[in-house]
Amino acid sequence: MWRSYITSPVKIHSTSSHSHSSFHCSSFKDIQSLCTDDPTPLHNNNNNNNTSRKPSVFHRARIVHAFIRSLKPESESPFKREPKNDASADESNKNSLQIQQQQPTIRIPGADQRVVVYFTSLRVVRSTFEDCKAVRSILRGFRVQLDERDLSMDLSFLNELQRILGGGGQSKLTLPRVFIGGRYIGGVEEVRQLNETGELKKFVEGLPAAERGVCNICGGYSFVLCGECDGSHKVYAEKGVGFKSCNDCNENGLIRCPSCSYAPF
Repeated sequence: MWRSYITSPVKIHSTSSHSHSSFHCSSFKDIQSLCTDDPTPLHNNNNNNNTSRKPSVFHRARIVHAFIRSLKPESESPFKREPKNDASADESNKNSLQIQQQQPTIRIPGADQRVVVYFTSLRVVRSTFEDCKAVRSILRGFRVQLDERDLSMDLSFLNELQRILGGGGQSKLTLPRVFIGGRYIGGVEEVRQLNETGELKKFVEGLPAAERGVCNICGGYSFVLCGECDGSHKVYAEKGVGFKSCNDCNENGLIRCPSCSYAPF
């Protein structure tokens, strides 16, 4: 039942016959030989009988590490803990608190009791759409009266904003743009920084609270279809003129909601 004992032709070399200097495997069984000096004498190529003690691996590594540390300046030491620079943090907070002072003094007459936001609901430029969405979400969280003016719904909002900012000749206008209490605040970066520092809450304090729910007429879009052209922006004129543009609605065939929309500036 048991197999007979067969001598293996493979010769197994004993590690005990070798000296500690011929170390090939870093295992825990050889840790003592590494931590102590090697008593085995070293023989040079000329077969001299000079016996010298070879320092251990850890001892040599410790000497090299101490030498490298002595070459490095004290300021570059990785073990030196630098003191916290509170001045830079205070300076950044101070800059964020003075954002409103850095912006030009621009005001909207008649908008002292609400927040006015110029934005776009189009997803053509994703970054602009995400910025407008983030700003509207932040401002809606304060539950104050919010006058949202979508430039994609009415082109007159673009002309109105350019006239307010004094950039009628600008070829490019970034969105969103926020006015709080009639005062120009800035764009998405300014609103986010003011919200993080808590200054935005101070700006909206004292403004009237927003009404709960949405408008029953427009559903919260601030626009309804034109009753004259039924949203086509075309009306038929008699006396052989034919169809012409409707004068009661905008280019999209919409008119502002008579219940919840605000008058143009």
